Amino acid sequence: MTKPASETDLRFRKYSEGRLIALRVNRYSWWTHWRELADYFLPRRYKWLITPNMMGRGSPINQHILDSSGCIFARNLASGLVSGKSSPTAAWFQLKIGHIDSTKTSPVSLWLAECERLLYLVFAESNFYNSIGVFYYDLVIFGTATMLIYEDFDNVINCINPCLGEYYIDIDGKYRPTVFYREFTMTIDACVKEFGIENVSEAVRKLYEDPGGANLTRELIIAHSIEPNDDGRAKEFGFSPRSAFREAYWEWGGSTSPQGGAASPPGFLRRKGYYENPVVTGRWDIVSNDPYGRSPGMDALPDQKQLQLETRRKAQAIDKMVNPPLVADVQLKNQPANLTPGGVTYVAGYTASGKPGFSSVYDTKFPVQEITEDLTEVKTRLSQIFFNDVLKVASQYETRSNVTAVEWDLRKSESLVMLGPALERIDNEVLKPLIERVFAIANRAGIIPPPPPEIQGQLMNIEFVSMLAKAQQATQAGSIERVLSLAGNLVGVVPEAMDNIDVDYSLDKYSSLLNNDPKMIRSPEALAQIRQQRAQAQQQAQQAQIAEQLSKGAKNLAQADVGGGQNILSAMTGGGQ
Repeated sequence: MTKPASETDLRFRKYSEGRLIALRVNRYSWWTHWRELADYFLPRRYKWLITPNMMGRGSPINQHILDSSGCIFARNLASGLVSGKSSPTAAWFQLKIGHIDSTKTSPVSLWLAECERLLYLVFAESNFYNSIGVFYYDLVIFGTATMLIYEDFDNVINCINPCLGEYYIDIDGKYRPTVFYREFTMTIDACVKEFGIENVSEAVRKLYEDPGGANLTRELIIAHSIEPNDDGRAKEFGFSPRSAFREAYWEWGGSTSPQGGAASPPGFLRRKGYYENPVVTGRWDIVSNDPYGRSPGMDALPDQKQLQLETRRKAQAIDKMVNPPLVADVQLKNQPANLTPGGVTYVAGYTASGKPGFSSVYDTKFPVQEITEDLTEVKTRLSQIFFNDVLKVASQYETRSNVTAVEWDLRKSESLVMLGPALERIDNEVLKPLIERVFAIANRAGIIPPPPPEIQGQLMNIEFVSMLAKAQQATQAGSIERVLSLAGNLVGVVPEAMDNIDVDYSLDKYSSLLNNDPKMIRSPEALAQIRQQRAQAQQQAQQAQIAEQLSKGAKNLAQADVGGGQNILSAMTGGGQ
């Protein structure tokens, strides 16, 4: 039996439905713009209407795209963002507490390094890197992208990428995207398994319990909301004031009344509070207080349209040149015509019209070359809009056999500098809250080890290791290496040269710049102990050597005869008197 809705549920549902409808009205102009972008760039990542039980969703929907160059350029930019900002094969963030990071050898640094290792492991073992790739592709085309991050028993986290057209965004007083509503479809079977049969409506329960099983694949529309819980209405809506965000799922309609709700709506499918925002929203660029972002795809849309139109015209021109429309003398009507290569069609009175005895049937020429050149210009503009020219900056230089890794890093960093504003927004709006969310989930799951006592209660910062930062660090490491090499060469001539260099600090700094495991460098305490033991061993060896030399000297003195039956030792000690 479905449990009845409480007064608190009904009050909160009325509020949530009202806000969802208002957000739908505000989103209308963006909604229509996204459809045009989807038609020409990414048709599979957009939904025009959230309608259940659509049987034709697998049919071809990219009928506007004849030349896929623009799609490829956009995909290249999205792939560049994955490798440049959150690569699955390289470190892309570091944790810091004050001035202490994970590259030192103190207990705090080792704890930070272990936390980083565990976070990277969570990202790698979950579906995060697949989801962030989809996220960046949405961001490049539509200017707005979202990703839900939920706790998962098997993989710690589970990431979900809602489609454009499904969700609505709103901002707070600081222009941050904090409000998230959406409409999406679920099958009867998935809805019951996700939310529990005791929380669904009576109609959904009957469909699920139908012994025939055919109704399990029927779909219904689910509404979903995530918003800050700081409006003073937490208790009124049945949430704990300790939760920073509140979330709710409810049945929003079926195939007969999509987006209309049920006549007697039950309570919520699920209500939950969160300490951090479970949805991450990113925007490529913004204008004033717009909740949705602008994108390179919006800038490229006119060129993409031109590319498709000219590609169509070029194909038509080639088709007319290869198989053109024909004009024939009326006397050829109902007479055979030979249009095969080398074939001849005989026409009475053909030479009387002033034409040569033999001539080509086709004499049609179209400016295909000119169209091709213009298409090349359009593709170049599309490539520049999607930053493909700067993403491939390294390939624009002559390849040499002596190119160093530092030089390649510098070339790559130059490309990311051109993306500076967008990359900074990705850091602040996407990656930082994302890492904070995953760290909190891992900490609650008991995966993060207890921190050292000296940092209890201190704030932890996130530093992003971009390609530019890596190139700068590699340059500094190269400088240290050159100084140590110079000093090593001078030691043979000027032994005092090494007195100018703190070798311990230099090696520690060098390893830190290369982002090596901090365990490679011993802590100052361990180093002092090793040196003390070595000094003691050397002192003991020196004392043993002195004792041996004294023993040999005494033996020699005892054996040296100075006459009169005396040796040197007895003479020195007065033994002969």
